[in-house]
Amino acid sequence: MQRLTALFRTVVISVPVGITLVDVFGYVAKVEGSSMQPALNPDGDIGDYVFLNRWAVRHFQLAPGAIVSLSSPKDPDQKLIKRVVGLEGDVVRTLGYRQPVVRVPDGHCWVEGDNRGHSLDSNLLGPVAVGLVTARASHVVWPPRRWRRLEPQLPADRHPLSRAASH
Repeated sequence: MQRLTALFRTVVISVPVGITLVDVFGYVAKVEGSSMQPALNPDGDIGDYVFLNRWAVRHFQLAPGAIVSLSSPKDPDQKLIKRVVGLEGDVVRTLGYRQPVVRVPDGHCWVEGDNRGHSLDSNLLGPVAVGLVTARASHVVWPPRRWRRLEPQLPADRHPLSRAASH
């Protein structure tokens, strides 16, 4: 009976602590699909696993070039992983959006997949509310040969046409 009580106590304490750690700090997730190739899943057949750092986006301060996880504006159950191309106030050149140039509205960001034409991103959805961003991908943690930190960087041809003074 003592063992059962000790096990119950351990579970009652461990489960909330574990949930809190995942909710506040982050978790490891598999990246599926080809929208972020070549940065993620370059081989196509072996998916990358990344650490999604929730702590890094707690104040909605995003960096241009950062790879972020977000809830789809069209389907909240669908999670997307994209690169931040523009922040609020930035003017971005679009790739097939209904307007060739867009000023990113306040409280929004412009996100794109690295594999153009194979990505559900702002070029289809428009500017995305920063409140939909749930985490920043900070490291590739699997497979071992791809271990690395994911530094924010934009492809040379995707820099905003003009940056807002606030960032």
